[in-house]
Amino acid sequence: MDWLERVAKLRRWTNNDVRAPHKPLLLLYALGSFQRDADGELRYSAVEQELKRLLEEYGPSHPTTPAYPFHHLVSDGVWEVRTDQGLGSPGSGVRVLRSSGATGRLAPELRAALRREPALMGRLARVLLDFHFPPSLHADLCEAVGLDLDPVEADGVTGGPGGSERAARRQRDRRMRELVLTAYEFQCAFCGYDGMLGASTVGLEAAHVRWWSYDGPDEVDNGLCLCSLHHKLFDKGVLGLGEGRRILVSQRFVGRSEASRQHVLALSGRPVIGPQAGVPPVAGRHRQWHAEQVFRGEAREPLTPAASTG
Repeated sequence: MDWLERVAKLRRWTNNDVRAPHKPLLLLYALGSFQRDADGELRYSAVEQELKRLLEEYGPSHPTTPAYPFHHLVSDGVWEVRTDQGLGSPGSGVRVLRSSGATGRLAPELRAALRREPALMGRLARVLLDFHFPPSLHADLCEAVGLDLDPVEADGVTGGPGGSERAARRQRDRRMRELVLTAYEFQCAFCGYDGMLGASTVGLEAAHVRWWSYDGPDEVDNGLCLCSLHHKLFDKGVLGLGEGRRILVSQRFVGRSEASRQHVLALSGRPVIGPQAGVPPVAGRHRQWHAEQVFRGEAREPLTPAASTG
């Protein structure tokens, strides 16, 4: 059985490009749990709040419940659910999962495969991360689910994907970073940072507006040159792009320090810096996708000059 292909083809609810990473998040959480205790089970009532926090932080901006993936992941052949009455999920309702004593864990065949081939865990995790989340969030997400990829990747996982992974992946355009950084003249489009170490840029990255994992193209009109801080905040939904190429700051972001005011809150309403003349700016369709699928909540009003200076 090709587990990489099965995980790459997880069934997910889709509707006009709505982001629904419920199953990948649960599966990453289950892999982390298996790494710590290969024989353990996840009782829904015990892990519900932790799964809910994961969905709130890494899932869509609208309210959702971990009961959905806990039940529906069974249909993908990688997960099993048991209740006090035996094998089988009682449904996707929160109450029935709690009251029935529902527990979940990786399917027996998958657990056996992971025991035979420990490096498979790293490959499965990479498929889930690459297919559903931007690279800037991978390390934080692994930490959040308690998944340590260092030991399994020491077996050579990072040397290159296997045949199934390569066949399932879209190929990234390696020129994307150079093209985007050049288009924005090697400065952060949000704050203007333009650091260099010798002849090389440092702390500048090419951010996909519409995530590559959600069919975002490796094209300049889907890219922004951002410093490492603002790239992370952009992918977390703290920052966004509004009409007239103005920067948005989420009302949900809280920062009381002078650094937070200067580097985040003061960006609200500012125009994006760049790109240079003759280069297309971020396309409206990509900006709209980010606004609907990543940006968190409503945008703040721009700070007054007095407030922005403290």
